[in-house]
Parts: sequence; C-alpha cells; structure tokens
Amino acid sequence: MSRSGYTLPVFACAAAIAALHWLHDRKPLTLASVDLIEPAQIAEIPIEQVAGLSENTALAITRSDPGDNLDLTKDTPIWALVEWREEGETVIIKGGEGIGKQANADDKPAIYAYAQRLLKENLQRLLAPGEKITVTIILPEGRSLAVRTSNSAFGVVEGLSLLGTTGISQPLSTPDQLAVFRGELQNKASRFETLVFCIGENGLDLARKLGINPEQLVKTANWLGPMLVEADVLGVKEILLFGYHGKLMKLAGGIFHTHHYLADGRREILAAHCAIAGLKSPDIQVVFNSATAEAALTYLKSLDAATGSEWVNQVYSAIAETIDIRSQEYIQSHSEKGTAGTVCGSVMFDRDRKIIVKSKTAGLLVGKLC
Repeated sequence: MSRSGYTLPVFACAAAIAALHWLHDRKPLTLASVDLIEPAQIAEIPIEQVAGLSENTALAITRSDPGDNLDLTKDTPIWALVEWREEGETVIIKGGEGIGKQANADDKPAIYAYAQRLLKENLQRLLAPGEKITVTIILPEGRSLAVRTSNSAFGVVEGLSLLGTTGISQPLSTPDQLAVFRGELQNKASRFETLVFCIGENGLDLARKLGINPEQLVKTANWLGPMLVEADVLGVKEILLFGYHGKLMKLAGGIFHTHHYLADGRREILAAHCAIAGLKSPDIQVVFNSATAEAALTYLKSLDAATGSEWVNQVYSAIAETIDIRSQEYIQSHSEKGTAGTVCGSVMFDRDRKIIVKSKTAGLLVGKLC
C-alpha cells in the first residue's frame, strides 16, 4: 500500500509553529502539531532544527515528506523565519528565497489560499492578545528545483509554489493511485458513454467553467494510457482529452505516461510539427531550444503577430489531430479485440487557461457536452 504524505504548506506551517514556540518559551520543539483544516485532522511534523537569531527573531527548519510520490520536493528543507512586530495585521506571511513569484500578479509570492489559511489559523491560535508576527517562508533549494517543474508555464518564476487545497499529498503517480482513478472511471463509465479526461486540477476547473457536467469529468493524473485502455474495455464510446498543452502534446509522440520523470519529448514534438508545417529553420531552432512549451508557444504567437501568419493554429491543429490518432492506436494496440471502440478528441489550453486548439473530433464532443 502506498504511503501518503503532506503538502509543502504543512511543513512551512510546522516550521513557523516551532519558531514561534521558541520566541515564546526559548525552547526547541521536536514535533509541531498542525491542524490541516482540509482534511480536519492533526499532523505531527518533525522539526529538524530551531534557532533563536535575536530576542525578536527565530528560525525553524522542517523537511518535506510527500509520501510515496514522485515529487521532486521530497526531503527538501523548508525554513520559517518568525519575527515579532508591533503594528499591522496579526500574522503577515511573506515569501523569501526559493518561494516563487507570480509574474502575472505583480510578483506576489506564490503562497496560495490554502497555505495562507493554514499558516494564519494555526499561528493565530498560539498568539496572545496583542501579539503580532511576520512569517517569512524560505525554500533554500526552491530556485534550483523550480527549473525542473512547469511552474514558469503558469507564470510562477524564481521558485516553487506553496500550492494545494489540502494538507495530504496523495501519491498520484503510484499504482495504488491508479486503482483509485480506475474506480472512479468504472463508476462514471456505467452512467455515461462520453467522458472527459483531465490530467490535473487546471483542466478540471476549466472544463467545469465551460459548462461540462462535473459528473462526466475524470481525473487521470499522468496515467493517460492505462485509463484510455480501461475506458475502452468498459465500453466508453467517446473520450475528450482535456489538458495543458505542455502535458497533452506528449501523446502526439507516443508518450502515454506523462510524468516528466519518465519521459519528456515536448520540444522534439513541437519542433517536428513546426518543420512539417513549413516553418523556417531558424524559427524551428528557437522553438526547439525554448526552455518550456509555453515559451515556444509565445514565440509562435509572436511570429503570427509580426507576419500575419497562423503558425499557432497550423502547428497545434496538427498536434491535436496526431494526439487523436495516436490515442486510437494506443487503445487498439492494447485491445483484445484488436480494434479501438472508443473515439478520442483533444483540447489543449495555455497557462492562462485559454484554449489554444480543439481537434475536429473534440469540437464535436465539446458541442455535445456543453
């Protein structure tokens, strides 16, 4: 059985609690009790180190443990610097080194709603009336780890996010989690002939906003291949693949487990389709050498704007059609019948959650679903 762990906000909160404890009692804390809020349970988090830096400032360190998950933050240290303050709000949360900045939101620290709530609610309970603190969260390895994520594609730069809606880190890339997804698929396949596969939360959120029935949405995480085969076995007639372009385009290269630890052919897939579409060699080089799929898309958009061309539509339409074809082939190759009974269509969106393209089949499916 795979072991779940905790998300980064939980460890940040535990470190802050330990630092505040030192300011109150001048004693180190070895375990910090964190009320996860979501879910309603208490987590006991080991504290690695605590130090008083001055009469008014303390630093505590925890270490990330996301459980049996393919998570690059595993074992990374999380620091919390807590300082007494005399004015303003009771608890002010700041992002220090290694916490990403939201490039699309005036460089605000990437400390999102759940993390803010977790820190403030847990810390406010420990403060006496009139006490006020500033908490600065630091991820010493955050900047270097961030280059191995898709954070920049969603406008987060120079570090990692304190992201999530729960304190529990589910092992989304382990076989046990696949069993959970398959159970959900089996339930929904018994009620609907058309389903929508979403790799992550961004896809689920956007699909709902488009008016697609939430009961027809199925989260797949990175297990697209096994989930497609399962859907075919269960008799699902139509699957709409709905995902961020940097993930979904991997299917056009025959990559049906999309976790970056296992395979990443995005720039090769993009460059190949650019070449087929007739893009000039210097421009293909730029696309191939782009740091992220989002950067490559931005470059293609700039070419369209400068020349009045339609490279984005040409290239991404071709990729979407290829995804549909490769998905059908994948299902067929794993089918005992030797045929694919399930029809697939694909929709890709960008970091701003704006749809870039729908394949021809996807256009028909979206019309039926919305």
